[in-house]
Amino acid sequence: MTDVLAHGISGATDLPIPLSYALIGAAWALTFSFAVLAFAWREPRLDPDSPGAALPRSARAVIDSSPTRSLFAAAGLIGAVGVVAVGFAGSQDPAENPAPGIVYIFIWVGVPVVSLVVGPVWKMVSPTRALHRLLCRASGRAPGEGTFRYPESWGNRPAAVGLFSFVWLELAFPEPGSVFAVTTWFTGYLLVNTAGLIAFGTVWAERGDPLEVYSSLLARLSPLARGRDRTLVLRWPLNNLAGTPALLGSVAVAANLLGSTAFDSFSMFTSWRDLLVEAGGDSTLIATLLRTAGLLGFIAVVGGVFILATRATGGLTHEKRSSLPIQLAHSLTPIVAGYIIAHYLTFLVEKGQATLILCADPFQRGWNIAGLADLDVQYVLSNHPSVLATIKVLAVLVGHILGVAAAHDRCLRLLPPRHRLTGQLALMLTMVGFTFTGLYLLFEA
Repeated sequence: MTDVLAHGISGATDLPIPLSYALIGAAWALTFSFAVLAFAWREPRLDPDSPGAALPRSARAVIDSSPTRSLFAAAGLIGAVGVVAVGFAGSQDPAENPAPGIVYIFIWVGVPVVSLVVGPVWKMVSPTRALHRLLCRASGRAPGEGTFRYPESWGNRPAAVGLFSFVWLELAFPEPGSVFAVTTWFTGYLLVNTAGLIAFGTVWAERGDPLEVYSSLLARLSPLARGRDRTLVLRWPLNNLAGTPALLGSVAVAANLLGSTAFDSFSMFTSWRDLLVEAGGDSTLIATLLRTAGLLGFIAVVGGVFILATRATGGLTHEKRSSLPIQLAHSLTPIVAGYIIAHYLTFLVEKGQATLILCADPFQRGWNIAGLADLDVQYVLSNHPSVLATIKVLAVLVGHILGVAAAHDRCLRLLPPRHRLTGQLALMLTMVGFTFTGLYLLFEA
């Protein structure tokens, strides 16, 4: 596990996809994009308020019951305390301490992936929400209330800053696998977001907590959702995605997630590593600054190109054109999800097992909790490279298709009839470019 955490996550190094797979996927992405744009989808179809199919009453009763929610909240809070305790009091060798793996694998990758299936997981297990509820109960304050009103101009910007702090730790910090560094970041996350909840109430968790915003964003692609009466229903994921709030900072959140994952793949290139050695030499500071500049560059390019592409339409006032990037930011969510699955799937499945085994004896006391130390890592994906390559290409391709569909449907609502086709061309080409670039990075890395 040391070799993985020495770079943070390093998902891109796991079995690059064959060129033939990448080319086929890219061709399908291009074909589908323009088929949808020109022929197949003429009127808006996505409805975030569609009724869906209600879950059975018994299932709803269990999921929404106070004991169930209390159990998840307690598990999240106890788990967070455990990570901090193990990170600071356990071995500082990442080969022996599970804390970095828990943060990098289970929280950063696992929670969003599970959210794709069952909804916003972090909202239920969030240790900061649980701690805030305990504090509110002790003080007699309603959990949703805060001392101050959350500024509307902030939107998702605090979450974007928090996300960047994490990807910087993973991809630019000199020792991303450091047990102390990862535990310090996680402790800072707990303190900052608990303070945010106290100051602004639960709206902070929904807009400013980076992990909850990340989990909730990908949960928009889950078939599980809430109806108008808050009843749990099964609904077409694109309908759920269409209900994503259009907030300031939404583009920055998506750009952080997509740009950082692309930079992670790019950082595996020999040419980039050679540049770090040639320009940085033995200077840790210069190497860190170069990695930071590279990370910022990828994020800025993703966000900047998307903003320019969404604004490249006619027939709208300047004010309406300026709001298009925020209105269309949700369409990047499927692309983010597809690339994250393709990039980190092997890491989640196989390195996750290694982290679980380390949890058998987190303090190096000779323990064997739940018999975890007796397990062996099963390389179920690495041993089947053709299956893994197919999953990677399908993840990127399906993400692209859903993103194009979401963007196209929203454009049909926002753009005037005369500009519905030409006004989307720049955005469609940008999405195709993101997909081509993602496949190329997965092929070459």
